[in-house]
Amino acid sequence: MTGKLRQLTRLELAQRRVGGAVLTQVRRNWRGGSLALLGLLVGYFVSQNLMSVLIMRVPGGRPVVVLALVLIVEAIVRLRSQMVRNEPSLAWVIADNLRLGAIYAVVLEAFKLGT
Repeated sequence: MTGKLRQLTRLELAQRRVGGAVLTQVRRNWRGGSLALLGLLVGYFVSQNLMSVLIMRVPGGRPVVVLALVLIVEAIVRLRSQMVRNEPSLAWVIADNLRLGAIYAVVLEAFKLGT
């Protein structure tokens, strides 16, 4: 089926947005792509190790550490939404990937613990 015969449904528009986002990542130069991937992996690694150390050392344990992480992530999201209107720079892409890696580590840890 050609693109001319397709109706512009919400699903079609969502597919086009996702496809466009994937294409911009593929078209990015190797430096930007590798730095974005490294940001994701470093965010996961640092968050997983930092959470395991902080849970044991911070008074109050897990709730205090998770609250601090949520506040930091919320501050990054609000700062980015205020400062970046169009195409984000490489630094913001890396910051977003660090944030996503950290969130993934916390969610994965929660699934492992069953909480």
